[in-house]
Amino acid sequence: MTPNHWRLPLLSRRFIPVWQRNFLVWRKLALPSVLGNLADPVIYLFGLGFGIGMLVPEVGGVSYISFLAAGMVCYSTMNSATFEVLYSSFSRMHVQRTWDAILNAPVSLDDVVFAELMWAASKALLSGAAILLVISLFGLVDSRYVLWVLPLIFLVGLTFGALGLIVTALAPSYDFFMYYFTLFITPMMLVSGVFFPADQLPPFIRAATTLLPLSHAIELARPLLLGRMPEQTIVHLLVLAGYCSVAFWLALALTRRRLLK
Repeated sequence: MTPNHWRLPLLSRRFIPVWQRNFLVWRKLALPSVLGNLADPVIYLFGLGFGIGMLVPEVGGVSYISFLAAGMVCYSTMNSATFEVLYSSFSRMHVQRTWDAILNAPVSLDDVVFAELMWAASKALLSGAAILLVISLFGLVDSRYVLWVLPLIFLVGLTFGALGLIVTALAPSYDFFMYYFTLFITPMMLVSGVFFPADQLPPFIRAATTLLPLSHAIELARPLLLGRMPEQTIVHLLVLAGYCSVAFWLALALTRRRLLK
């Protein structure tokens, strides 16, 4: 009988030991990993924040560097989750054959893929929280709602982790990932409001940005970090959760088709 690759995920708590395995491996290089994830957004934050900030004193009633700080939290979270499910998960699946070894134990492929997603979101939470700590120490955020950003960071990590797993399931090699970054991640970063308000874009591009998950993440994170509650919170959360759910189902189906003959 031909397996039904497109059936709904069947998950169990057996994903937890797989998650723990990834954590134990990462723990050996935890400090370089965290510092590596911090470097890029911190360079953007202070390079552009102080550089452009000298030319643009305020954006939306706050200093440019404070405006940029919220975008960097989401940017760092997106990057961390994406790199994990692309390069690390692909290595475990295709190069090192770690997944094959794990599947010899009483663990299903569904649980292995879900563990990869949860681990990517966990790493993204660490990266996002590290950036959040840095901008808090420099007084770039309002502390009233700052803790609400942590669960948002985890949701953003889940969303971009699930999207990245689709690419991992389709990729024949590491080189394939450049298409994803060049055609999706980088353009989305530039138009979603990370560096400047998205409402300054031409109307047709602005309309397109409302379909992008990073835009919804920033629409939630920026008000929270500036000390006010976001508008249309439920809508933004539902969009992110929808992306996560559909993308994970699609990624799992494609992974089943690739690995389960």
